[in-house]
Amino acid sequence: MKKDTRVIHPPDIEVPPGNRALVAPIYQSVKFEFETVEATQQNFAGARPGFFYSRISNPTLEQLAVTLADLQGREACLLAASGVAAVNGALLALCRTGDHVVYFAEMYQPTRSMVRRVLGRFGVAGTMLSIEDLDGIERTLARRPTKLLVFESPTNPVLKIADLTRLTALARQHGALTVMDNTFAGFHNHGQYDIDVFVHSLTKYASGHGDVMGGAVIASRSLIDAMKADFVTLGPTLDPHAAWLIQRGLKTYFLRYERQCANALAVARFLESHPAVASVSYPGLDSHPQRALATAQMCDAGSMLKFEIAAGSEAGTVFAESLALFAKSASLGSTESLVMPPRLLQPRDMTAEQRRWSGITDRTVRLSIGIEAVDDLIADLEQALARAAGKA
Repeated sequence: MKKDTRVIHPPDIEVPPGNRALVAPIYQSVKFEFETVEATQQNFAGARPGFFYSRISNPTLEQLAVTLADLQGREACLLAASGVAAVNGALLALCRTGDHVVYFAEMYQPTRSMVRRVLGRFGVAGTMLSIEDLDGIERTLARRPTKLLVFESPTNPVLKIADLTRLTALARQHGALTVMDNTFAGFHNHGQYDIDVFVHSLTKYASGHGDVMGGAVIASRSLIDAMKADFVTLGPTLDPHAAWLIQRGLKTYFLRYERQCANALAVARFLESHPAVASVSYPGLDSHPQRALATAQMCDAGSMLKFEIAAGSEAGTVFAESLALFAKSASLGSTESLVMPPRLLQPRDMTAEQRRWSGITDRTVRLSIGIEAVDDLIADLEQALARAAGKA
């Protein structure tokens, strides 16, 4: 074989039986091959397991999908190249022209935009409510046949807690599927509830290091099978190397989450006692209006918190720009701490009433707490609040 052919067809190296890699390899290949055409056709027909094209399936992605489904307590998982791709792929796969979707002011802006702008163009109607308006949700579901109830808990960014028992019961009573963005709470929370479809941004806690993007849709095998053909056609495929990095990140998921939650509680208690802070929302504080509900539904209170800075929006800008350990950046759940000041949080797609439902004001600051030494975080917050209050 000539050398210019050899570099295209290198020799196979097979791991001997009884000898395995401790860390699974990355199957960084788009294409797979069977020995015969007949075997390939059997694979196409579902009569033979295996892989043919990575947009359809890939061993590295399959390992991650099985891991995530198990963590969330469901049967199967679809992976996508980002959290938004996972949410949008699920909504597109589940909805048809003429369907109706209930969604909420207290949720991620791109999801609201997907329902309102994209699904709306294809004849899917949407009703936006407040996640706190359980009577309004019940009236809407009773009045109009609804395909999906799409929500998140804790909500972004003000950390309201959805009443999962009531929401799922209402949805089941009126024939609606529940789609829950569970990114804030994590894979170890909420699996015990009657949620039909969980969506996650793997960019956050699963990866945990802010260096890779991904998304997941987790549900029963029947629902995943029903959505898979549309996912394959739409093509939001997660890259195998990204999947491998996320699988690696998951090894420290619980260690990171435990440290982040402990740090977040300490930070929330510090902020609650600070004179430059008007109020703090963190489900682990006794002052949170839904503290009992959060405790009943979740194993922990998470790593996200929001507070209202007493001196207003401009003080919020000074505060954020004075921090040394908190990056002024979107996203959450990574090892480093992050801040979103009021000017970066304002919703631009809501009426005045919907903005009031959202709970976001011109003083709202969102923090994602990392795994740094908590004393260092508190010292940094203290000096930045002093500067914001004009006391530095």
